[in-house]
Amino acid sequence: MAQLRQDYSKFEEAGTMVVVVGPEGEDAFASYWSKNDLPFVGLPDPEHSVLKLYGQEIKLFKLGRMPAQVLVDESGVARFVHYGHNMSDIPANEEILQLIASLRDRG
Repeated sequence: MAQLRQDYSKFEEAGTMVVVVGPEGEDAFASYWSKNDLPFVGLPDPEHSVLKLYGQEIKLFKLGRMPAQVLVDESGVARFVHYGHNMSDIPANEEILQLIASLRDRG
């Protein structure tokens, strides 16, 4: 999430809403969000309903959810999905911002 915070203003400038979905319950999630003063939307998902919609994996041997990034357009269509193999396997913000720009140019 530090990576997203770092370039949050660039996502805003691109007209993109950042939503982070986490496995914690509502109280724990709200506490974490408040303590870390995160600028983007956080969605607690303790029942894994969002996880299941997008096919995000849980690896018990790696202590939980593997990272996933999904770029969803205004119509609700997933235009890009990346499933990480470990907690550091996430695309760079610049890569996501370039995808956003290319989708906007096509539209």
